[in-house]
Amino acid sequence: MRLLKVATCNLNQWAMDFDCNLKNIKESITRAKQAGAVIRLGPELEITGYGCEDHFLELDTVAHAWECLKELLLGDWTDDMLCSFGMPVIKGSERYNCQVLCLNRKIIMIRPKLWLANDGNYRELRWFTAWKQNDQLEEYQLPSDIYEALVQKTVPFGYGFMQFIDTAVAAEVCEELFTPIPPHTELALNGVEVFMNASGSHHQLRKLDLRMRAFIGATHTRGGVYMYSNHQGCDGGRLYYDGCACIVVNGDVVAQGSQFSLKDVEVVVAQIDLDAVASLRGSISSFQEQASCKQHVSSVNVPYKLCKPFNLQMSLSSPLKISYHSPEEEIAFGPGCWLWDYLRRSGASGFLLPLSGGADSSSVAGIVGCMCQLVVKEIENGDEQVKSDAIRIGNYTDGQFPTDSKEFAKRIFYTVFMGSENSSDATRARAKMLADEIGSWHLDVSIDTVVSAFLSLFQTLTGKRPRYKVDGGSNIENLGLQNVQARIRMVLAFMLASLLPWVHSKPGFYLVLGSSNVDEGLRGYLTKYDCSSADINPIGSISKQDLRMFLKWTATHLGFSSLAEIEAAPPTAELEPIRSNYSQLDEVDMGMTYDELSVYGRLRKIFRCGPVSMFKNLCFGWGSKLSPSEVADKVKHFFKYYSINRHKMTVITPSYHAESYSPEDNRFDLRQFLYNSRWPYQFRKIDELVNELSVGKDAPKSSNGVGVVAAGSADPKAGL
Repeated sequence: MRLLKVATCNLNQWAMDFDCNLKNIKESITRAKQAGAVIRLGPELEITGYGCEDHFLELDTVAHAWECLKELLLGDWTDDMLCSFGMPVIKGSERYNCQVLCLNRKIIMIRPKLWLANDGNYRELRWFTAWKQNDQLEEYQLPSDIYEALVQKTVPFGYGFMQFIDTAVAAEVCEELFTPIPPHTELALNGVEVFMNASGSHHQLRKLDLRMRAFIGATHTRGGVYMYSNHQGCDGGRLYYDGCACIVVNGDVVAQGSQFSLKDVEVVVAQIDLDAVASLRGSISSFQEQASCKQHVSSVNVPYKLCKPFNLQMSLSSPLKISYHSPEEEIAFGPGCWLWDYLRRSGASGFLLPLSGGADSSSVAGIVGCMCQLVVKEIENGDEQVKSDAIRIGNYTDGQFPTDSKEFAKRIFYTVFMGSENSSDATRARAKMLADEIGSWHLDVSIDTVVSAFLSLFQTLTGKRPRYKVDGGSNIENLGLQNVQARIRMVLAFMLASLLPWVHSKPGFYLVLGSSNVDEGLRGYLTKYDCSSADINPIGSISKQDLRMFLKWTATHLGFSSLAEIEAAPPTAELEPIRSNYSQLDEVDMGMTYDELSVYGRLRKIFRCGPVSMFKNLCFGWGSKLSPSEVADKVKHFFKYYSINRHKMTVITPSYHAESYSPEDNRFDLRQFLYNSRWPYQFRKIDELVNELSVGKDAPKSSNGVGVVAAGSADPKAGL
């Protein structure tokens, strides 16, 4: 038997905070050594943080990374342990995303990334060059201060593996695993038994299964040990890296870390018999045949033994059942952990949320309530870093610290119901009940006098006073009256966030939380600069469908029972007067349902459909219930309002990224914001198709089951 103990980790790094990152790296090495591991794998670009973006273009960033690496190598951190460190490296005139592989205070080799992540949220080709010289390793001259300190002038650089006395080890960096021909395929044929994947993979709802299947598939048919390390937390942007460091052996998961956690460092360890890898490979005839005519991959000989012989004192790691969270749990824990990182790193002393009593703002409140529960739980589990941060943010004194989530929420979470004459007693009561369940410091204020003051000023300037549509006003008047309410709420929210800490004798400021969902953003069903214009938004890329499921789950599992009633209430903005024969409803205002919006969003972004392609797809999907002309009307209606309102995405509150059809303009969904909203060419093509499809047909016209509403309804939130 060749027994090998390996360690991989989740690290909560912070882009450009080298002290924080180095501290976490050292802690992970210490824990790995204490567990007896001889290989330690950290996440991609762990020294700098993954989310440095254009800071990677600064020479300072690369220089500081080398300085940190030098500190690690001059200490005893790499003694008797193979360590893989992620950092940027400049070779010649090119900048590479690299894994620097070190042992016993020396650099064994530098492995640049072969295939860069350059879609979705990723822009690696903006900052790095992909390594293309795969036929041989080159000699890289280390920076002068490094080779003087290490007495090592050059190091092998490029694509290859490390041949130890008793096994072969190689790196495979993040995106490379998901390419059509991943490097581990030919590396396995060259005898590599241990693969180290340093990753920077962000959370997205329902995504983890895809990742786990890739790890399992990498070793199921060709054998091997696959180690995966990831960032975990908010490192400075919209993404939450969801950890889940794991170790897979011959297609079986033998160790798995947490997906969501407040811990800064988590180390996952497994003990493996490498003879099991050799045995599996020797039993697969096709593997043997392909290995016999493999393409040669360069290697670095390392005269060092990693494995230990047969020993009854060392138990092997057994296969585990993979742990997955439900989407409702992902919504609770992912944004909850992201909010905690943002709060503790921003210098803020709490959150302020305009709480309307509706589904969206109540979802945000539920996530903050979950965050408070996670903080108290981690303190109970002995996490000193979480405890220290909570004491500072909660302004505790005399040795006190959070022991109850509601008491902690009272110190760091402030909710305000900003009612008007259009608000119902039901939403006011629901907001108060939810605030009591979570424990937030709750305020109930009326904005009517402020609205009236603005309207009086307008009347003084113009001689006219606008009226709501239900009172005989025009659509323009109706929109203006709704928008002034929404924008007054935004101003009031930021005033409270700035001045309440002073009132409460607390330092710092409160972060204003937004609460518009991904479907409203896609449709533009929000007022520009309204109360959803905030500092950050934890639900900005989560669909209404998922939020409603989350509300039901939270009511049962987190103890916020009022959320069940909130989920059951019909969505309404409450910006128009309530009459006996009229009550404002979101889906009627939008001219489409939230279920339909999710369909449009996925077709537009995930399946890359323009108006004509979307029409064709929906004719198949909805054709049994709707005629082609009805489908065409719906598609036109969506694209009209999508394009009219696209400009709102340029100033949308930075949101937690959770959904693959997010319309977020600044990082993920890169499209123009000035459209010809009539789409003359595309809509003409749709009309031609409708005429072709309608000839000689009497198409069914009943409801499609997802809720059909009038396509010509006015949009009270479409105004600038």
